[in-house]
Amino acid sequence: MTVSLSLSNVTAHYGTTKVLEDLSLHVGEGELVSLLGSSGCGKTTTLRLVAGFLRPTSGDIKLGERDLTRLPAHARNIGLVFQNYALFPHLNIRDNVAFGLKQRRLGSTERRKRAGDMLDRVGLTQLGDRYPAELSGGQRQRVALARALVIDPPLLMFDEPLSNLDAKLRVDMRVEIRRLQRANGTTALYVTHDQEEAFSISDRVAIMNAGRIMQLDAPEVLYSRPANSFVANFVGFENMIPMSVVAEAGDAVRVQAQGGATLDLPRESFQIAHKDFIFATRPDGLRVASEGNGIPAKLGLRTYLGRAYQYRCETAAGEFVANGPLSNPMEPGTNAVLVPQADQCCILPSEAA
Repeated sequence: MTVSLSLSNVTAHYGTTKVLEDLSLHVGEGELVSLLGSSGCGKTTTLRLVAGFLRPTSGDIKLGERDLTRLPAHARNIGLVFQNYALFPHLNIRDNVAFGLKQRRLGSTERRKRAGDMLDRVGLTQLGDRYPAELSGGQRQRVALARALVIDPPLLMFDEPLSNLDAKLRVDMRVEIRRLQRANGTTALYVTHDQEEAFSISDRVAIMNAGRIMQLDAPEVLYSRPANSFVANFVGFENMIPMSVVAEAGDAVRVQAQGGATLDLPRESFQIAHKDFIFATRPDGLRVASEGNGIPAKLGLRTYLGRAYQYRCETAAGEFVANGPLSNPMEPGTNAVLVPQADQCCILPSEAA
């Protein structure tokens, strides 16, 4: 049975410290949503509340029509995959996978069949008689995933499941997790601090800060249309440039940055709703050039990135980071122009708004 997960106005404290504040979240049936953020943002607390390891100070948690808010952890029937695998060292792999089925009092024949089927699905059929210490990190993570899935839970939750694996194995395992989650159609909540991991595996991602969800959207939307300066900076928009609209210019809007530099921003690329706004760009969003419609700058430190040169740039509006082509390296101290590249820029509300 596929169900949705809903958290409504959840607040949580550790002692006198407020960790979550009025948090609401809906994960649709069969959807995988990731909670993404730095340490202390509240993502793991959210997972622990849903799992039943903590109780909220206020608010409600529902799985389908079931109210989980005060239900003990063992009664929630949730599949959990932990960072440290949490396998039983004295049980072989088959018995580790079957452990949840035994707790649910299934007969030994049925347990063995379902555990065997699940080991086959995660590619570990030949390793059922081995013990956790005899497996690699990636194999142990597959066992943990099989153990969580074999009980056919209505909700599957992941707590930084790939952080102990090397880079290549992390990529392989996130593909495997996504494949199995989609094949089962299981609703899933995934906690990670790794942006690439969250974006590659999720239907939607919630970026969190200080116990709040700053934006919940599809990865493509978060990457190209962040809702505020915090999210923009989180997804790589390093340059935040306060600007004001000063005139209409045909198919463009003429804007001015601090220090007097003006730009003509094409209407088809930029939707500017207010007179004052923040023009946010990634380093690739300001192309270093000798001339053009851009912000005058003096080039500082130049760094070779392999695909481009990156420059620290001094302007009347502040210091920015911008990239220039490999075909035209420019020396530090040179006067240049920083030309906006629409696909790596966005418009944000003014902080004063």
